[in-house]
This record gives sequence, C-alpha cells and structure tokens, in this order.
Amino acid sequence: MRTAWLDESFREHETAGFYIIAATVLDPAVAGTARLTMRGLKGPRDTAKLHWNEMDRTERKDAAQTVAAQEGLHVVSVGSPVPRRKQERARSKCLSALIQELHGFGVSRLCLEAREDELNARDIRTIATVRQTVLPKGSMMRAEHIPGATEPLLWISDIVAGAVRAQRLGDSRYTDLLGETLIDFDVATDC
Repeated sequence: MRTAWLDESFREHETAGFYIIAATVLDPAVAGTARLTMRGLKGPRDTAKLHWNEMDRTERKDAAQTVAAQEGLHVVSVGSPVPRRKQERARSKCLSALIQELHGFGVSRLCLEAREDELNARDIRTIATVRQTVLPKGSMMRAEHIPGATEPLLWISDIVAGAVRAQRLGDSRYTDLLGETLIDFDVATDC
C-alpha cells in the first residue's frame, strides 16, 4: 500500500487567488529516515512543527534542498481562482483531481494534516465521492487526518506546498531545487 502525505497552502484573492495541495509519496522503506531528517531540520525551534511560513529565505532554501534529497515524489494540484470565502470549494476540487493523479501512482492511503472536525469530514466526503464515482470500481483509497505536530512526513508536503506557492508568486528558486521530484498541475476551481 503506497501512502501519500498531504498538506496545503492557499492565497485568497478576487482574481489571482489559488489553492495548493501537495502530496508526498515515499517508499515505506525510507519513511523512517525521512522522519528523522525532518526532525533534524526542525532542530531546537520552539514550534510544534516545521512550517514554511515561519522560515526565512535561508531556512526555506535549506528545507527545499533537504526535501529534494529525500527519495520521494511530490504531486501538487494548484486550483484557481480562489476568491474570498471560497477556499473550501477550491480545496475539494484540488483534492479530487489530486486523488485521481495519486491513484495513477499506486497510492491507496492518504494522510492529511488534521484541521477542524467539520473540515476533516468534508475531506472524507470528497475522497469517498471520488473513490465511488471516478476511480475504477473496487479501487482502494483510505484516508486519515493526523495532527501536523505529530507527523514529520506532513512537513515535507508543507515545504513543497510553500515552494509551489512561492513559484506561483514569482519566486521559483525553491521549486528549481525540487527539480524532477516535483509534478504540479492546474485545476479549474469554477469558483
């Protein structure tokens, strides 16, 4: 069973907003090493988790280089537009498209960063709908929500989402570091 670790980033704007969901797919044999590496990257920081938005440029560069050195693939859906108060609709569209892509890579388990219970339930409904109506009959796609502070593999997806966000805002230095480990695609949100 291949697992993908998912986190998001978004920017609301009437005409230029976007929603990003990044999925990191790691071979189970390297997951333990990747966890240790991410904990090491966090270092003595007085935060619950490693978070892109709390890093300066040097730390972001180091984080992107560290992620690029891991044996994994990063599949990212970028939905737009995302006007104010439409982020959940955009998330659902991005998640739906991403699930289809991940299924093509043999992923059958999703670990998403936990949010509020109601929002987690929305994700589960979206995943169930895609599994029942889009994926081939009998396809497996399990999902669970995990607190970001307890799972360092989610931090990888946070870094990837942050790098793609920076690229969409005109700074590609971090996605350039990720190189061929990154596959991103656009999703029309119809928002």
